[in-house]
Amino acid sequence: MKLRSAALASALIVALGTAAAQAPVINKAITETEVLAAQRAWGDALVAISTAHERQGAVAARRLAGEVIDGAYGYQFGPVLFKPTLTEAPQTFRTTRAGALAYFVGGDPSFPKDTGFALKGWRKVDVNNAAIFIAGDVATSMGNVSITDKDGKVTTVDKTWKFLKDDSGKLRIVVHHSSLPYRAN
Repeated sequence: MKLRSAALASALIVALGTAAAQAPVINKAITETEVLAAQRAWGDALVAISTAHERQGAVAARRLAGEVIDGAYGYQFGPVLFKPTLTEAPQTFRTTRAGALAYFVGGDPSFPKDTGFALKGWRKVDVNNAAIFIAGDVATSMGNVSITDKDGKVTTVDKTWKFLKDDSGKLRIVVHHSSLPYRAN
């Protein structure tokens, strides 16, 4: 009898474990690995846009930049809080897709001072996070991004990103602040 009860208990545990394993689990929590991958993808995309411009011209670079913006940023949710490195009033902030695209590739008469940040011959991007703060489906990172051009010149910027995990599980940039480091006189 004890053997039979033990066998029954064992079968019940296996059945419950199997049922639990098959139950759908929704977890939108962001991981550090996902944040690092999103940052790396952003850097790779910047280099790809720059090389597309050199090899295939402005039209190819604009098309790729549009795809990158649509894939990496959260403009489909509403305004993205994007403050690019090299902008000035009255067009400092780029809360729309059109503003972001103009910053990256220029050529938009609504943003006449934009010359195309992504078209500067970039070859390599390194991210050095000071910290990453993850809270559920939102992650914020802050640190330096060093961007190397085709002549080996490195430009380092201070960068803050906030990522939101969308319903498909993809990280989207919803805050992007970039500035040149402060230099005391």
